Amino acid sequence: MVHKTNAARFLDGKHIPYELVEYEVDESDLSAVHVAAVCGEQIEKIYKTIVCECEPRGYVVACIQGDLSLNLKALARLSGHKKCELLNLRELEKVTGYIRGGCSPIAMKKAFETFFDERILKQDYVYVSAGVRGKQIKIAPQSLIEAIQAKLGDVAV
Repeated sequence: MVHKTNAARFLDGKHIPYELVEYEVDESDLSAVHVAAVCGEQIEKIYKTIVCECEPRGYVVACIQGDLSLNLKALARLSGHKKCELLNLRELEKVTGYIRGGCSPIAMKKAFETFFDERILKQDYVYVSAGVRGKQIKIAPQSLIEAIQAKLGDVAV
């Protein structure tokens, strides 16, 4: 039996269809590339969640394809901040309620402004973390974007 996560319960509450997918965790490799391999999916369908601390004070979330890198300047511009930096991993759980390798853009402790790289619209479905290591949510991009009221932009290279 697959146990529901907070992210899954959040989607259930909004009556949004998704599939909860379990996979074998390798604690030495928490990368999106590894998740794609063990789930038998193309890396373009695996989206990683990156939390940034921005100036002036605040946090934003970016979700990008697993094989791409976040463009911090583009994210800052898009979010209206002067500067964005990656959140120190020691702060991740305190800020989001999630740990590295299990950080979902869905149902964080607080709803932060979230940006998906616009390439997501080229996919018929994507995977994002379900909020724990070893579980992914497979979902239609538009449903995901609407569920968390995310914005789109060119934030990856």
